Amino acid sequence: MEIREYVETLDREGRALAAAAEKAGVDADVVTCAGWRVRDLLRHTGMVHRWATAFVAEGHTSYHPDGGLPDLDHDELLAWFRDGHRRLVDTLSGASPDVQCWSFLPAPSPLAFWARRQAHETTVHRVDAESALGGDPTPVAPDFAVDGIDELLLGFHAREKSAVRTEEPRVLRVRVTDRPDAVWAVRLSSEPPRAERVDRPVSGQDPAEVSEADCELAGPAADLYLALWNRVPFPAVSGDTSLAALWREKSAINWS
Repeated sequence: MEIREYVETLDREGRALAAAAEKAGVDADVVTCAGWRVRDLLRHTGMVHRWATAFVAEGHTSYHPDGGLPDLDHDELLAWFRDGHRRLVDTLSGASPDVQCWSFLPAPSPLAFWARRQAHETTVHRVDAESALGGDPTPVAPDFAVDGIDELLLGFHAREKSAVRTEEPRVLRVRVTDRPDAVWAVRLSSEPPRAERVDRPVSGQDPAEVSEADCELAGPAADLYLALWNRVPFPAVSGDTSLAALWREKSAINWS
């Protein structure tokens, strides 16, 4: 996806998040995030938006702490969220393609990283906001969902921080059923997971060599995307279900 597409998605998803939050009310429970209410979701996501904006707008080339959560509520909190989201969209839209700043996952450029990361951050939290309304969330576009699975498996869980580990080597396959070219093999061990797209291997490895898996997680892209972010159940699990349970228990990405 192009940077422009990520920013457009961020813009749309942030506005939808705010609309759902306003309709649900700040006291409503966020079904997909146990223990959170809508005010917690707005404070967290708004803080992340401002944190991301600062790297691009101010050119921080090393880690810079966030500004903390605001002591705001109700209409003031919604206005604060909308203002921060707007500033993030405008900052990414107006930034030079070669802007230099800190980022924390592989990407073609820092701007590409922040546009992609904030598009996915905001999309998942939009689903959270809609969960407070009840019913099914607005669907996530399949191609965008595949991109998000890629970011999660090849980016977040390639880091030392990942707690998805096993004592003995195992293979977890992730297969999107409505995009036949989207299959990942996630090699689990006592080290951080090693994932690769086996529909288009980058290591010269024959896909047939990774066709055997101890467990497979499969389903439509949008459902699998949200399931891997622990928002909904896995659409389908085959093989050793303990690996699916391990993902549920250990894969959370914590803010710290």
